[in-house]
Amino acid sequence: MSARFGRRSYEPEHIDKGDYTPEEYEGCLAELRRVNQWLGDISALKRSVLPDVLGEGARDFTLLDVGAGTGELLREVALAVRSRGSKTNLIGLELNARAAEGLLEESREFPEIASVRGDVMRLPFADGAFDYVMCSLFTHHFRDDACVRVFKEMARVARRRVYCIDLHRHPVAYYFYTTVGRLILHNRLVREDGALSILRSFRPGELHRLGERAGLKDVKVERRFPYRLVLRASV
Repeated sequence: MSARFGRRSYEPEHIDKGDYTPEEYEGCLAELRRVNQWLGDISALKRSVLPDVLGEGARDFTLLDVGAGTGELLREVALAVRSRGSKTNLIGLELNARAAEGLLEESREFPEIASVRGDVMRLPFADGAFDYVMCSLFTHHFRDDACVRVFKEMARVARRRVYCIDLHRHPVAYYFYTTVGRLILHNRLVREDGALSILRSFRPGELHRLGERAGLKDVKVERRFPYRLVLRASV
């Protein structure tokens, strides 16, 4: 593996620097929804988190999605729970006010989903407020020490488990994205930030060590297609 992929990049993305227009941001959200539906985190969610949570047979549970974006993963959870005749309370947390509003707008047909604006480093919830806490495509925006703080705070408000879905830093993923991706992706933020996100992301052992540093228990990191990592841990 070349030196480029040997360690995480910390070069800031456009979404972190804020050097984009409102129109670019809206376009980014729309294009990411299409990408994630077919090749992204929805697939990882359905293959990892949902079977795990629903397999426990709970008739009612609570889940917090940290950095929930437009709430598409929460809506997938809600649909899966409805299909089983169960109930759930789902909360999406976003620091960005527009994102928090957009989550509610996109989830109008899902009364079980609520939106809260807050800081992941100081979650506005009591200890053990949720059965499960998850995040997706979120931790690669932070340096290692900050990732540990994120995991600790997620664990603080979770009663059962925490989950983290993120990218696998791999040359094939990067070069596929920067070649084929450029032919089908139109939004500047998605094209440029997406490639950088892969360089900022993790190898399985790295993500596992961060979970252990945060004091998580029974940490497991699985690889999921396409080039996703899923961390699962008890609290």
